[in-house]
Amino acid sequence: MSGPVVIAVDGPAASGKGTLARRLAAELGYAYLDTGLLYRAVGLGLINSGRDPADENAATAAATVFDVASTDFTHPALRNEKTGNAAGIVAAFPPVRAALVEVQRRFATNPPGDAPGVVLDGRDIGTVIWPDAIHKFFIEAKIEERARRRVKELQDRGDTVIPALVLQEMRERDERDRTRAVAPLAPAADASVINTTNLNAEATFALAMSIIR
Repeated sequence: MSGPVVIAVDGPAASGKGTLARRLAAELGYAYLDTGLLYRAVGLGLINSGRDPADENAATAAATVFDVASTDFTHPALRNEKTGNAAGIVAAFPPVRAALVEVQRRFATNPPGDAPGVVLDGRDIGTVIWPDAIHKFFIEAKIEERARRRVKELQDRGDTVIPALVLQEMRERDERDRTRAVAPLAPAADASVINTTNLNAEATFALAMSIIR
């Protein structure tokens, strides 16, 4: 293969894909991009400017000028549920996806720091963004377990949460992701599917590394 090596890690929210992708990038010395944060950043920008995430024109305009280098991916508001819901809405717009697909491909082609490879964490990496990825993982878990993890994550941050509401919003997000017309959430035909319902982060990492090796 010419150019940087690409590893695709896809899956629904709170499946453990982000934790795995970060561990793989650190282990291999690759650049890492949480592509879901691109959609969250667009959604948060709309919220902060008083615009409706359901406004396709506004969302498209924001995505068209999106710049990875100037975005603060550590901003805590990117991780809250309101932003997550906004991300699910803007991600369903084909022009938004088209604009951010190009952002992701540029990152993979020219990783920061001249890294020899990249780990892209998302929902359509192996199917749309980089179908020629040398390794493709699809990480999944039962929705009840994913909701439990998300509740714990939010509570650990000091947020007040209603578990039933978190589960409901996760079901709605899953439905939007799996039924959208463009790039629906689904494992690539040649992806290694890992169910983490009964696996901790260490076991998931060990299994993924054994597949890579």
